[in-house]
Amino acid sequence: MARGDGRLSHDLNPDEKGPQDACGVFGVWAPGEDVAKLTYFGLYALQHRGQESAGIATGDGEKILVYKDMGLVSQVFDEAALSSLRGHIAIGHTRYSTTGGSTWENAQPTLGGLGDSSVALAHNGNLINTVELRDLVTERLGVAAGRRGELGRGNTSDTALVTTLLAADQDRSLEASALEILPLLKGAFCFVFMDENTLYAARDPHGVRPLALGKLERGWVVASETAALQTIGASVVREVEPGELVVIDENGLRTHRFAEPTPKGCVFEYVYLARPDAVIRGRVVHEARVAMGARLAREHPVEADLVIGVPESGVPAAVGYSQESGIPFGQGFVKNAYVGRTFIQPSQTLRQLGIRLKLNPLEHTIRGKKLVVVDDSIVRGNTQRAQVRMLREAGALEIHVRISSPPVQWPCFYGIDFATRAELIATGLGVEEIRASIGADSLGYISEEGMLASTEQPPSELCTACFTGTYPIELPEDGRIGKHILETLPISVRTGHDSSIDLESQDGHGGHDGRRSDADGVPMGVAGGAENALLHP
Repeated sequence: MARGDGRLSHDLNPDEKGPQDACGVFGVWAPGEDVAKLTYFGLYALQHRGQESAGIATGDGEKILVYKDMGLVSQVFDEAALSSLRGHIAIGHTRYSTTGGSTWENAQPTLGGLGDSSVALAHNGNLINTVELRDLVTERLGVAAGRRGELGRGNTSDTALVTTLLAADQDRSLEASALEILPLLKGAFCFVFMDENTLYAARDPHGVRPLALGKLERGWVVASETAALQTIGASVVREVEPGELVVIDENGLRTHRFAEPTPKGCVFEYVYLARPDAVIRGRVVHEARVAMGARLAREHPVEADLVIGVPESGVPAAVGYSQESGIPFGQGFVKNAYVGRTFIQPSQTLRQLGIRLKLNPLEHTIRGKKLVVVDDSIVRGNTQRAQVRMLREAGALEIHVRISSPPVQWPCFYGIDFATRAELIATGLGVEEIRASIGADSLGYISEEGMLASTEQPPSELCTACFTGTYPIELPEDGRIGKHILETLPISVRTGHDSSIDLESQDGHGGHDGRRSDADGVPMGVAGGAENALLHP
């Protein structure tokens, strides 16, 4: 039977991926609770943030156990796996790759350690000084570090470098190491990490990605979105502040400020990435999307019979458009919620017949109607082109496309995997040319001002780089940045695909695929580069 390969796709066109968020992270400190199952259900609520791999690490005061594999949360874990993950502390991760490819070696949590302690770490975001961090590891641990630890096992992610640096000094506590290392990191990061006894959470000074703190009756929880806290019955306390390190142990919760906050939250969390029931900086995401739809109706009115939304994030905006315009809202697409990557590939004949695994038009609703079709964004345009074609084949008289974000013209380096700039349809075409390309009767994008106003956040505290090309965190001048930057460097050691690593705190070593493997460093390589994704096509 085929195993999950981390390449599940919910796309109408498998070759046309929409924007993908980096990851979802979850952490819990709760003595007396089943922390592995709490983490499992927390990750389940964060599955939309990453579908390539999933993992959980637990600590019982003496050792850390990590279990991870490719695939969805429900594919990776079963009762037997969860029952083996015992302890009072746990962190979890569900991944979509933004630095390092989609491989088992890059799955998280990552694991490192020296001497009598160890560290497991999960990361949401993307660092932009990866090459500097690699050089820092070489400086502190020497080239020999490349034969041990995460990158020694083939990990090519920025997370492995941070894990190694946190664990590099066995004479210093993890808390002290974090306060020294965190200010050195550039880019977007939300970390949950742990040693055998203590849970940590940290958020970059710009707060690009969300991270929330919650309270259980007998413990504390942190998660990428508030919905994950509520899923496990935790009460939402507050967000982890930009530039804040939270430490939770038997003495309670304490915090440190490792950098001054300069908020630049990602506006695309409100547009597309976050769950509609998430609350970010006091704003319910669903309400922000409805407001975007209403603003669209004011900015781009049209005479039509029916407003439909493209599932899922286009639907709240469609509701807002309908309410503001007075045009009835209806369901125009039926979505197969269980579709994933199929191992059975359709033949060319089936492709020509228009095999549709994700969306199918509701013909009796749309036939003979003038439609307003609301979606969250246009990347390459192939998906919208296919949608318009399906709706015309189903009998729609007119199709007016409305988009609840401005044209996406620039790549993201802070944790969203967009297409390259050369592939973004709005890079080289104007609105009228895009309309003609996708085959719509009219096309309207919300204004940047309208989108920002809908979030009810100060515009100066939001990142809009993918729309404007203005990057709030300065990018490396040498262009050494990109998803596969570390994969341009040679990897000294690769190992097998067993899903669990047991790191015994007594000797700093653990088993992997039936063999002993170190967990105290990452391999270095020669200097390398990546394509400059900012180049014009």
